[in-house]
Amino acid sequence: MVEMELNKIVIDEKRHDQLIVLKEKNGERTLPIVIGLAEASAIKLKISGFQPQRPLTHDLLHETIKYLEANIEKIIIDRLEESTFHAKIVLKTSLGVEKVIDARPSDSIALAVRAQVPIFVEDDIIKQSEIFNK
Repeated sequence: MVEMELNKIVIDEKRHDQLIVLKEKNGERTLPIVIGLAEASAIKLKISGFQPQRPLTHDLLHETIKYLEANIEKIIIDRLEESTFHAKIVLKTSLGVEKVIDARPSDSIALAVRAQVPIFVEDDIIKQSEIFNK
């Protein structure tokens, strides 16, 4: 697995989609992922330091996880099937039990920026994406 970090959020004028671009933490490879407007906005708001008066959806989920005495440990993007990325949210309970939850990469990354946890991508996914995006 390769640790990556959020590099930027861009708007693809041709496809009218929002993209998040992950960049290899200690390298040059990147991974663009198409996401929805709501998730892109949630990520942008958190990165910009915006503090809503009431919790937004990803803030609510993050607080709920903490309230249930668990922590988000990391995010893993582990599959690419038919141009769709799949991710996992890895939680650890107060008893030290690891729980893995299937999630969309966009929601996972929105949670990762809130919990300040690492984002990992399977090396094969980066290689597949490089071929797909050429």
